[in-house]
Amino acid sequence: MDKFRIAVLVGSLRKDSFNRQLAHALRRMAPEDVVLTELRIDDLPPYNQDDDAHQADSVRRLKTEVAASQGVLFVTPEYNRSIPGVLKNAIDHASRPYGQSAWAGKPAGVIGVSIGAAGTCMAQQHLRNVLAYLDMPTLAQPEAFIQAKDGLFQEDGQIGEASRQFVQGWLDRYVAWVKRFAQV
Repeated sequence: MDKFRIAVLVGSLRKDSFNRQLAHALRRMAPEDVVLTELRIDDLPPYNQDDDAHQADSVRRLKTEVAASQGVLFVTPEYNRSIPGVLKNAIDHASRPYGQSAWAGKPAGVIGVSIGAAGTCMAQQHLRNVLAYLDMPTLAQPEAFIQAKDGLFQEDGQIGEASRQFVQGWLDRYVAWVKRFAQV
């Protein structure tokens, strides 16, 4: 395998969201043999089981992109102590129809950033429950509940010095997790 392809789903639609900034910084920190690609989820219709037999083009595109990846990285904010609806909608679409989930067996990573001191811990816990049901082996440690505060991001979008070692260590562990499953 030339490059390991990791699909990235950002749970925020806001153009300048902290989580989108984190996803971009992670992409720049990835090793040379890893490509992190953000998947589009803002054009998916609301999930409706009646549409399973005739999925929208955007849904089929998402499922194809997930299937072509060796891992999936979820970068999620926390909305009302859970994951954003747009992220859950994407997860539901790519898991359907029953028995045709694009997620099954894909090694997952969960990370997020928030202005709150607890980072995105509740959203991540809820997401981990969903991923377990979807048969996605999910990196358990280290957990990464990142607080958005001054210095987290530098002017050029890189992770600031105070957090860089931790974030790089988390990414290195996740990449090793993906590679472990790619060899099975």
